[in-house]
Order: sequence, then C-alpha cells, then structure tokens
Amino acid sequence: MKDKVCLGAITGSYGVRGEARVKSFCADPSAIGDYGTLTDDEGRTYTLTVTRPVKGGYAVRLSGVKSKEAADGLRGQKLWAPRSALPELPDDEYYYSDLIGITAVDTGGETLGRIHAVHDHGAGDILELRPIKGPGTILVPFTQAVVPTVDLAARRVVIDPPAGLFDDSGEDDDAPKS
Repeated sequence: MKDKVCLGAITGSYGVRGEARVKSFCADPSAIGDYGTLTDDEGRTYTLTVTRPVKGGYAVRLSGVKSKEAADGLRGQKLWAPRSALPELPDDEYYYSDLIGITAVDTGGETLGRIHAVHDHGAGDILELRPIKGPGTILVPFTQAVVPTVDLAARRVVIDPPAGLFDDSGEDDDAPKS
C-alpha cells in the first residue's frame, strides 16, 4: 500500500439517512474530503463530503451509501487516498507511512531495529520500534532531541536514546559507581 496513504477510518453510521461517522487522521481533520476519490480496505471507491463535525470525528456523505445500514456495514474500513493526491511536505515533516519499516540506528551507527508503527496519542508522536535484540517493542519519543536524523532516501532514522530506553537493567549509566 506504499502508493496509498490512510486518511481516516469509518466508525459507523450517523443518523438515519446514510451518513457515516469518520475519524480523520489528516493534520487538518476537516480536510479529509479534499483529496478526491478515496478507497476502502476492500477496494471500493467513494467521493467523501464532510457535512459537519461530530463527537469523535465528522459526519460525512459517501457516494453510493444511501442507508444507515449501508453506513453501519462499513464500520472499521480505513479510507485511503492515492499518494499522488497528497501535498509535498517540508523537510522536517513526514507521512507516518513513510517511516514504517525503515531501520533505526543509534548515533554510533549500530542497528537498533525497525520502525513498526507510529502512534499519536495527543501529547506527541511515538515510534514503535521492533528491536533486533530481544522480543517485544520499544516506544521511542519522536522528538528532535531523541530522533535527530530522519533520512528517508537511505530508509533510516538515527536515535539518540535517553538513558535507560534500551537498557533493561534499570541502572543509569551516568550514575557514579560505588
């Protein structure tokens, strides 16, 4: 799906006239209808028109969806736009989909793992890293201080981790030894 970017998800119906409730993942959430024809997970295409903001997202009209039951049947479907419909970003901004799967290295060049997901819970972006050493995942704050370099051409990020982020011992390496 590298040629498409997920712009939102259908969370159910809104009202009884076929409107759907959509959660937008756009930087400007109300702009979800500005990218032309959108495709769902099953390949169906829609023209989306935002009608009004509602709790948890927007009420929208989807072309071809005429009833509450039809809108409810789309619950859980993600809405994808062709990458070509999206604007170019400044050098210090990235589409989440561009970060997934790239290699993370430390400031010395040692490979730490691969980015599995990017999360935004409102307080700042978090990179979910699958480490090459050990099971599980590590959540890395996606800030300039912790991730000073993003090189999309080389498909890598440089991480300058805070003390203890990759250390399971719980000890602070900078603490004096007794």
